[in-house]
Order: sequence, then structure tokens, then C-alpha cells
Amino acid sequence: MTTLPAMLGALTAILQSHPLCEQTTILETREFSPGQFYFKVRAEFPQGHRFQARVYSNASHVDYAYQLFKEDRPLLRWDNKEEFRSLKTYPHHHHDDQGNVLSSPLKGEPQADIALVLREIEKFLAETN
Repeated sequence: MTTLPAMLGALTAILQSHPLCEQTTILETREFSPGQFYFKVRAEFPQGHRFQARVYSNASHVDYAYQLFKEDRPLLRWDNKEEFRSLKTYPHHHHDDQGNVLSSPLKGEPQADIALVLREIEKFLAETN
């Protein structure tokens, strides 16, 4: 079991140490019990891009959504909302910048998953800038 301070601290540290990250802000935290919590963190990236991580965790699972925005327009998103049952990686999936929903390598382990997401965002920004 992990705690809100441990997971939030780990994700914030990963974001703050990443070269794309200019600033992080904790937008919201809620602790329902020691092992059940929710948080939302936003990071400012270059050229008006923003990244947001939303995580809900309890003893049995983690719900997540990681999203890249430019101004208020969503560009990329990874989440595990229980839809798109036809995907091999269900419930984990990725929404690309063209509106396609694709399989995702994420596993619902935020500290490991965030590194994969940040690598994909780096590739995306390099290709689109």
C-alpha cells in the first residue's frame, strides 16, 4: 500500500526533474483514508504546453489520466477508464492528437508509467515543433 504523500511526492519529483518541466502545481488532493486518495498535478512545459496527472488510488487499484494540453486544447491522453474493451491492453489506452484510441503500454503504476508518458511527450513535441 502506498500513501498520498509518497505517491504525490514521487510524481512531483519526477516531473520537477524532467528537462521539459518549467513549473509544477498541485491543484487538488483528497485523502479518504490512509490507503485511499486522489490528486491532480499540473506541469508547465515549453511553448504553452501543459501536462496534467490525475491519480486515484485505493488498496485494490489505481485510476489515472495523464494529459498534454496546448492552451485549453487536449493533445494527448493516457488513461485507464474502463472503455474500449476491444483493445489488447484494456483498460489501458492512449488518445492521440488525431482522435484515435490506441493500445497503451502503461500498467497503472504511476511512478513507472510517468517516465513512459514523458518520453512519448518529448517525441511528440520534437515532431510537432
